[in-house]
Amino acid sequence: MNLWLLGPEVVLVLLGLSLLMMDGVVPTARRRLLGHASAAVVAVLCLYALSGHAGLPEPGYAFGRMFVLDGLAVFFKALFLCAGVFVLLLAADMGDRLGSGVTEYFVLTLFALAGMLLAASANNFAVMYVALELITVAFYVLTSYQRSRVASLEAGVKYLILGALSSAFMVYGIALCFGASGTMQFDELAAKSAELAENRLFQVGMLLVLGGLAFKVAVFPFQIWAPDVYEGSPAPTTAFLAIGSKAAGVVLLVRLLGGVIPELGLKWEMLLMVVAAVSILFGSLSAIPQRSLKRLMGYSSIANGGFVVLGLAAMSKAGSAAVLFYLAGYLFTVLTAFLVVAVVVERLGTDDFSALAGLHQRSPLLAGALAISMVSLAGVPPLVGFFGKFLVLKALVEQGTALPSYFVLGGIAIIGVVISFWYYFGVVRAIYWNQGPEETSPVVVPPVIRMALVGGVLGILFLGLFPGSVWDAAVAAVALLKF
Repeated sequence: MNLWLLGPEVVLVLLGLSLLMMDGVVPTARRRLLGHASAAVVAVLCLYALSGHAGLPEPGYAFGRMFVLDGLAVFFKALFLCAGVFVLLLAADMGDRLGSGVTEYFVLTLFALAGMLLAASANNFAVMYVALELITVAFYVLTSYQRSRVASLEAGVKYLILGALSSAFMVYGIALCFGASGTMQFDELAAKSAELAENRLFQVGMLLVLGGLAFKVAVFPFQIWAPDVYEGSPAPTTAFLAIGSKAAGVVLLVRLLGGVIPELGLKWEMLLMVVAAVSILFGSLSAIPQRSLKRLMGYSSIANGGFVVLGLAAMSKAGSAAVLFYLAGYLFTVLTAFLVVAVVVERLGTDDFSALAGLHQRSPLLAGALAISMVSLAGVPPLVGFFGKFLVLKALVEQGTALPSYFVLGGIAIIGVVISFWYYFGVVRAIYWNQGPEETSPVVVPPVIRMALVGGVLGILFLGLFPGSVWDAAVAAVALLKF
């Protein structure tokens, strides 16, 4: 059955169960060390995914080909595990501010991470649904973890209601797809792809499935939850939602549109274009008046989700590879930003821009890290955000010769980039030019968070200056797609 292929998933689940048992014997004052230890284990798994685990000559299968380990799965598993390291370090630093039971927060994070790894290897609708539900149920609790804060409870309720609705859409869509095709196996669906592309029942079912995945990516018309949930959730949860949950939806979209139903995807090019264009414009325009940093990041996530769909709309290997590179860069920029949010904004009790005034005097490291992440998200060269947007637009323009609508979509994307300069640089202006408070005592940055910040900034700079290695990995990861 090749159970060794599930090694990282099994390790994460066993680690989570071990933490639950250790919680009863570890003193309360030392429980944050469990978070540091978990981050160390996840870092080892990430290195494993990047080295020997990624060296498979051919895709490996388990559980009757319901589970697949190929280049696409390995790329996203490495991305998820890298995000997990940052999130666990961030959660350990927040410690008691998360409320009672910080160990359970680590456990739920590990379970959500295991679900993400499982989603990356899903080769069957049943495995896909179980993986997404494992992620979603964990996030139901993580978003409302600070039970003493009304905003956190509100975020949890909103995510629960809308998440349950999206899950209902998805499971009904899976039922329709099974009724039309007689199988839930991705390999068998791919073999019947041309025939199923003309089946109305299958089309409706896949549309509902893609709608459920659009909720994870936070794009139109399922984007409305993001700003409220981002604002109310604890900072580590928001960071994990921004990259982990989003990327879990993206890997399944790439696998379905590029490997399972490419003929049907080609029929829906215009639909994907509309989703991308509306998401970019909605996210960019709505972010302009925001004064809450977390809420701004929520609208930014919608706009960035639009750029992800932009690459998928190109319906080419170049577009899918650009999406993978875009997410790799987005990982470092978003997590770096939320590290600063957790250290500064959470400790000051507000996420208003006013909390950032004078930050360059109180902590040059925090100010510089947040500024670099904002500038990268805006798409300024030579940072990774620029190359991510450039590669997506390049893939789009290459398809413009076949369908001129791609040029229009590219123009809308550029307008979105120009608009984003206003609110991203508004954060930079708040850091360096807004009048600071009378209190100018230094903000103490814990050593572990300092190391994570330095790692995030180096990732932004390295991928911007030397994008070749990650781009080559992204191209290799999508080599088996059927565009």
